[in-house]
Amino acid sequence: MNYRLSENFKNLKPSAIREILKHTSGTDVIPFAAGNPSVEAFPVEDIRRIINEITKRPPATYLQYGISEGYTPLRDYLKADLTAKGLKSDSDDLMIVSGAQQGIDLSAQIFCDPGDVILCEDPSFIGSLNAFRSHGIKLVGIPMEDDGVDLAALETSMQKNPTAKLLYLIPNFQNPSGLSTSWEKRRKIYELAKKYGIIILEDNPYGDLRFAGEDIPSIKSLDREGLVIYCGSFSKLIAPGIRVGFVLANSDLISKLTVAKQASDVHTNLLAQILVHDFITGCDLSAHTKKMQALYRHKYTLMAHGLEENVPDSIKFTKPEGGLFVLGYLPERMDMMGVVKACIERKLAIVPGSAFSVDLEKPAHTIRLNFSTPSDEQITRGCEILGAVIKTI
Repeated sequence: MNYRLSENFKNLKPSAIREILKHTSGTDVIPFAAGNPSVEAFPVEDIRRIINEITKRPPATYLQYGISEGYTPLRDYLKADLTAKGLKSDSDDLMIVSGAQQGIDLSAQIFCDPGDVILCEDPSFIGSLNAFRSHGIKLVGIPMEDDGVDLAALETSMQKNPTAKLLYLIPNFQNPSGLSTSWEKRRKIYELAKKYGIIILEDNPYGDLRFAGEDIPSIKSLDREGLVIYCGSFSKLIAPGIRVGFVLANSDLISKLTVAKQASDVHTNLLAQILVHDFITGCDLSAHTKKMQALYRHKYTLMAHGLEENVPDSIKFTKPEGGLFVLGYLPERMDMMGVVKACIERKLAIVPGSAFSVDLEKPAHTIRLNFSTPSDEQITRGCEILGAVIKTI
């Protein structure tokens, strides 16, 4: 059968990360290519207890259809919490989505027609880039500096693309770089958005995972003009399998996003929403967060030490203060894919930086490493393998 696929879909490529994981899925493979939170961070006993308690309630309360905007007690809690933190203004509203990824995808849907432009960090999260590409959207990358996007390049791109619909950013512990946008740059980015009339899509899946340094207020905390769509997630705070996130934005936008969601999946899993609500309101969330941060601090420190001990000084690595990832910068003379393939042959899975490129034709000379998924022993051994491979390339 000759299937006549849409042009937008035909332009999508399989996720390089998923393909690497598919071919290196044996138990003896060291998973530096993953992007998963550590299973050690999952509050398994609390989840088991809460689910057991939920299922003792009348079935219609957790097995029936829910409203598209989300489970009301969870929405009310989040709105009050985000108001207290200075993120939510009186003109904002909030909806629950099936993971922050859905909030990103729906935002692109309501703003963009095929051929429209979205500006984004370069490199950036492959899941969001592919969501944008699936709608026929043109992506324009803004180069990253150690403290966020290059502001001069950002303004130039805004001037060259005056009809750009969105600016997509991951300000906290960005995927893949692990870098964070400084407070000074967040303020300047918001001012540029006001100046050029562009909506900021602020993606914050890793904000709870800070293990060093001081918290930086979100860009949304600056927003009094309805310019920022803020996407949050419980995938890293609780567990990714529950697929619960939220979107905070101007109430007019939330009403339009709700319509888009109704056409997508009607509503987010109701049982999972109740689970999230009962966990964040009935458990010691602060203690859980601190335990999780301590775990990732330990894992990152172990990886940083292993890289320093084993990898030549010619390879530079980012030094994140949170999140799950480290990005390594290879010399231009070095064959990035050669490094990736040689590591795979030695049972170490890493991700080529090209997977995160906004421009798929542009050469990349980076590798992304994940420290949350592998065990301590795997982190130590993986750094040894990476060092040995690089010395032979």
